[in-house]
Amino acid sequence: MSKKIAILHTSFVFVSVEPLINDLIAELIPDAEVIHFVDSDVLATVVREQGISSNSEARMTHLAQAAEAAGADIIFSACSSLGPALDVAARSVNTPVVKIDDAMATRAAHEGTHIGVLATVPTTLGPTSDLIQAKADEIGRSITVEQRLCEGAFEVLMSGDREKHDAMVTEQATDLAKNVDMIVLAQASMSRLAGALQETTKMPVLSSPRIGVEYLARRIAELPA
Repeated sequence: MSKKIAILHTSFVFVSVEPLINDLIAELIPDAEVIHFVDSDVLATVVREQGISSNSEARMTHLAQAAEAAGADIIFSACSSLGPALDVAARSVNTPVVKIDDAMATRAAHEGTHIGVLATVPTTLGPTSDLIQAKADEIGRSITVEQRLCEGAFEVLMSGDREKHDAMVTEQATDLAKNVDMIVLAQASMSRLAGALQETTKMPVLSSPRIGVEYLARRIAELPA
């Protein structure tokens, strides 16, 4: 019997600009029914307020509750910046909640020592870095995390100029690679560059979508029939 996946979005990037998550779910969980819940302003609010307020937490909680009311079997959050808010939202629903970067952070914590976190939105740097550090603490590994912001690249992507976005990200990743032994792409919107960046930097480059959807598939397989 197919399962219903509710995807929570904080921008339209994965709805109208970059269909990567839908494509991965179609590939890895082909019999799933997918429904989308979007608050296209909450990420902008977090950027403007330079942090996650209780109001932003409430907005993500409302999205999760709406997904549960729609009959979702599992909730998948596509936003890294709002990860801490999803932890709050998860406590308000009985439906399992999976964050897109959970599995990526776990892998980084196991395999990296000097980890570079690259983001195109400033609000993603802290939550992603903190999540990797928390996963490392859980297994008793000592790591260092260096944060790098590719400022303005996300706005360029949303304007439709992929080529310029990609060049900006590649430049920052190449420079970051001088100081680290692994690069983590803090946003799924950069993920299609992972292979090219790995080739350019000659080091592991992790991105969340495929790793995250593979983990989602495992979680769905564990659900009661």
